[in-house]
Amino acid sequence: MDALNITRDLDPELGGHIERLARVIRGHGSMVVAYSGGVDSGLLAWVAHRVLGDDMRCVIGISPSLAEREERAAMEFLHLHGIPYERIDTHEMDDERYRANAPDRCFFCKNELFERVESSSWSRHFGRVAYGANLDDRSDHRPGQRAALDHGVVAPLVDAEFDKDLVRRTARALGLDLWDKPAAPCLASRVPYFSEVTPEKLRQIGDAEGVLKDHGFVECRVRHHGDLARIELPTRDHARAHESWAIIENGIRAAGFKRVELETDGLRSGRLNDVIDTGRAGGA
Repeated sequence: MDALNITRDLDPELGGHIERLARVIRGHGSMVVAYSGGVDSGLLAWVAHRVLGDDMRCVIGISPSLAEREERAAMEFLHLHGIPYERIDTHEMDDERYRANAPDRCFFCKNELFERVESSSWSRHFGRVAYGANLDDRSDHRPGQRAALDHGVVAPLVDAEFDKDLVRRTARALGLDLWDKPAAPCLASRVPYFSEVTPEKLRQIGDAEGVLKDHGFVECRVRHHGDLARIELPTRDHARAHESWAIIENGIRAAGFKRVELETDGLRSGRLNDVIDTGRAGGA
C-alpha cells in the first residue's frame, strides 16, 4: 500500500516521522506484530497494515495476566480497522520461574509468547516478528526486551526513533482513539516481586480494577499485598474516590480482599520496582 496516503493531510513533521516508520516496516518485509492493546503496538499494527496489507498479521497472547476488559478493547481496535489477527493461548503460568515472580518475570512471559508464535503453522508465512517497544523503553527495567533479542524480534518504533510522546502524537493525528489510552501493563505487574503469581491473585486484581473502572477511574492500579489491596489513583482523583469510598471498598472486598487502602502519593508507575536497583524505576 502507498504510505503517502497516510501522511497526505498531516503536519509535515509528523508526516516525515510516519514516512520513516513506513520505510522501516517495508524494509523488514512481511511481519507478525505482537499486539498488546496499548498505544505503541496499536500504532505499529495500524501502520504495518497500511504498508504491508495482507503481508502482516497481529498476534495477541491470551492468558490470566490479560484483563478481560483489556482483551475486549484490543479486539475492538483490530476489528474497527480491519487488521488481521490471531489469538494465541500462552501458558507462562505453567513455568515455575514465571510464577516465582523474580524481577525477570517478564522475560519468561515474552519468551513464551515468542516461542508460541514461532511454533505456529501460520507464522511461517511471515518473515519477521515485531513488537511495540519505543525509545523510552530502553531505559526502563524491561526483561522482555532480552526475550525479544533472543528471538530476533524487531522493534520498528525504535528503529524509526519514536519515543512515547511521538507515538501518542502520531496516533492522535491519525485519529486512532487509543492515542491517550493509559498504560495497562499485565495484571502480574501488580504482585510484589517474590510473591508467587497465581491465577487467583490475577483474578482478584482484575476484578478489583474493574470496580474502579466501572466508577470512571480510567487510570488505576490495585497492588496485591495478600489480604490488603492498595489502590493507586492519580491524586486529582482522590477527592472523587473518597466520595464513593464505601461503594468502592465493598466492591474490592467482594473481589477477595479483606482490607483496602488508598495510596496517598497517587499512581506511580514502577512502584514495585523500588526493590531492585535499575538506576531508574520502570514497569507497571
